Amino acid sequence: MGGIYGWPLMSAAWNGLGGLADTGVQAASAGWPGGRLAAGAAWLKSWLTEPLTWGSALTITLWTVLFLLIVLVFVTYAIYYERKVIGWMQYRVGPNRTGPLGLLQTVADILKLLMKEDTIPRKADRVLFILAPALAFVPAFAVLAVIPYTDRLYFADLNVGLLYFAALSSISTLAIIIGGWASNNKYALLGGMRSAAQMISYEVPLVLSVTGVIMLSGSLNLRRIVEAQGDWFWQWNFLPQIIGFAVFYIAAVSELNRTPFDLPEAESELVAGYHVEYSGFRFAFFMLAEYVYVYAIAALTTVLFLGGWHPPAPFLDFIPGILWFMLKFALVVFSLFWIRASFPRVRIDQLMSLGWKVLLPIALLNVFLTAVYMELFVK
Repeated sequence: MGGIYGWPLMSAAWNGLGGLADTGVQAASAGWPGGRLAAGAAWLKSWLTEPLTWGSALTITLWTVLFLLIVLVFVTYAIYYERKVIGWMQYRVGPNRTGPLGLLQTVADILKLLMKEDTIPRKADRVLFILAPALAFVPAFAVLAVIPYTDRLYFADLNVGLLYFAALSSISTLAIIIGGWASNNKYALLGGMRSAAQMISYEVPLVLSVTGVIMLSGSLNLRRIVEAQGDWFWQWNFLPQIIGFAVFYIAAVSELNRTPFDLPEAESELVAGYHVEYSGFRFAFFMLAEYVYVYAIAALTTVLFLGGWHPPAPFLDFIPGILWFMLKFALVVFSLFWIRASFPRVRIDQLMSLGWKVLLPIALLNVFLTAVYMELFVK
C-alpha cells in the first residue's frame, strides 16, 4: 500500500503540483478562488523535495488517510443513496429509521459488520482465506491514485495511467477466485469460477473499447486524455466514440459484478457465491472493494468519455472544474443504480455469449472505424 500512495504522491509533487507551485504566490495574492490551493501546493512541493523525515512521513500518511476517509464516506453514503434511489423507483420508502432521513442506516450496518464474530471454516485454507479480502481491497484503492479530478488536482500523473488502472483492477479477479477456493465450499468455488470466466471475458472488450480513445488522444495519460477532448460537450469522447462508450459501459457493469451481471454471487443459485463463508469485517472488505470500484469506474468513465472537469460549454468555465467532475461522476453512479433497479439477472450462458459474440466484435469494429476516421480526416 505504501508503494502505491508513497511514490504517486511524490510524483504528483513534481508533475501536478509543480505547475501550481510556480504560480502559487501570485495566485494567492491575486485572490482568485484557487489561490489558497496553489499556495498550499507550493508549500507541499517544498517539503516533499527535502530529505524524508519522521515529520514528512507522518504528513504523507495523514494525506493518505484523509483520501481513504473521503472514499470511505463515499462508499457509506453510496450504499444509502442506492437504497433510496431503488426504493423511490419501486415505490418504497427506503432507509428512514436510523438517524434523520435514515442517514445513519449504513453507518449502523457497517458497525454491525465490524462487531460480528470473525469465523473461519475448520477445513478452509486459513492463509488464503485471510488473504483474499485484503487482495480485493488494496487494488481497489490503488487504482484511484491516477484519477485526475482537475487539471491540477491528482495524486499521480503517470504516462501509462490507463494501463496502470487496467492492470491493477484485474488483480481483484484473483482475490475472488482465491476466496472461493480457500473457503472449501462448493457454492463459493462455483462463484469464484464464474467470476474468473466473467471478469476475464469482459476485460477483453473493456480494454478494446478504450483503444479508440487512446488513438484519438494519442496518450495513455488520463490527464492528457481529458485535455484532448474539446470545449463543447459534443466534442467529448462519448459522441465520436459512441460505440466504444456503449461497450465500455456494459463491460464495466459486468466487471463490477453488478446487476444484471452479478452471477458470481447469485443468491438463487449459489447462496451467496464466493463470499458465502465470510462474515464480519472480512465480508465488509469484499463489499467495500465492490463500491470503491463503483467510485473508480464512475471516475474513469468521466475522464475517458465525459470530458472530465470540462464544462459542457466554454461560457460555463467560471464554475470550478471539480464541480463539473462531481456532477458527471454522480450521473454515472446514478445510472449504475438505475440499471440495478430495472433489469433482471441474466443467465450465465447469456452473459458469456454477450461478451464473446457481441461486445468483442463490436469493440474490434470500433477500433477499425477509428483507424479509418483518423486516416481519412485527421492525417
